[in-house]
Amino acid sequence: MSDNKLSGRRILVVEDEMLVSMLVTDLLEDFGCTVVGPVARLPAALEAAAGDGFDAALLDVNLAGVRVFPVADVLAERGIPFVFVSGYGELDSDGQHEGRPVVQKPFSPDALEVALANCFPD
Repeated sequence: MSDNKLSGRRILVVEDEMLVSMLVTDLLEDFGCTVVGPVARLPAALEAAAGDGFDAALLDVNLAGVRVFPVADVLAERGIPFVFVSGYGELDSDGQHEGRPVVQKPFSPDALEVALANCFPD
């Protein structure tokens, strides 16, 4: 993808696996984004989601055995776009977040870039 929709965007990263968060950080920076976080646990993620300073978020569905859906609820209520990242296939969010973008682990850089760029319509 080369239209540079992501250049200058601030992306909150909620990811509990250190190596994955490092990879995501590198990719986002390659896309021209500024990374906010990463945040690895639900309480800190809820606090970050309620704050300012980011344009969209990447949410790992499972944070150390705890589902990230309360963070998604806060973001949805605030009208902030987000993309789920999951290694589990189905979200299992009681349908509340059905239709939200999901990037499956392991993901390609292109899949991540397209999913995030789609958060910012023209």
